[in-house]
Amino acid sequence: MAQRGKLSDRRARHDAAYREAKDRGFAARAVFKLEELDHRFRLLARGRKVLDLGCWPGSWMQYAAERVGEDGLVVGIDLRPVEIALPSWTSTEVGDVFELDPARLVAQFGRFDVVVSDMAPQTSGDRTTDQYRSEVLTQRALEIAQHVLRPGGHAAAKVFQGGGFPALIQAFRGAFSEAKSFHATATRAGSREQYLIGRGLKASAVLNAPPA
Repeated sequence: MAQRGKLSDRRARHDAAYREAKDRGFAARAVFKLEELDHRFRLLARGRKVLDLGCWPGSWMQYAAERVGEDGLVVGIDLRPVEIALPSWTSTEVGDVFELDPARLVAQFGRFDVVVSDMAPQTSGDRTTDQYRSEVLTQRALEIAQHVLRPGGHAAAKVFQGGGFPALIQAFRGAFSEAKSFHATATRAGSREQYLIGRGLKASAVLNAPPA
């Protein structure tokens, strides 16, 4: 079991970005990563439908809801319940992405325009293990995206870069018209965290799901 962080670690987490996020009313500093991804790759726009995988504590949902407005929709899924107040054009559920039925989401909400994933594994303290688990989560995020996105839709998913990273890049390139990795400036120093971005889901890469 990984050792719990010390008090000094907790103070380090409460840095300028953390305080700015709280001042702006967001649940976590991770919101600045989505904001950067959105500005750089034009992921979100008014009226879009967004699926947020690993949405707890809710800052990405807050930001996405602001961007899509009341004409859009933001659906969040996480192992833990989101407890903050969110607009009426959002929906959250508690669930495991490996048990998730993407066809149900399409039947319930129609096809999505964007899938975002900030999922991370429960860290073990062993870097190789944690990277592998992260890559498995990212692969699952891509599978879900291929099931629920409309052709031409976009995806962004976090991954801890390890031995499986090249294969993940290739998988994104196979599924999207444009695909690349991106290191957000809001990422903590020394982290191997990357985001894989896919723009323009190929019609040939859409996996079976009932029509919206």
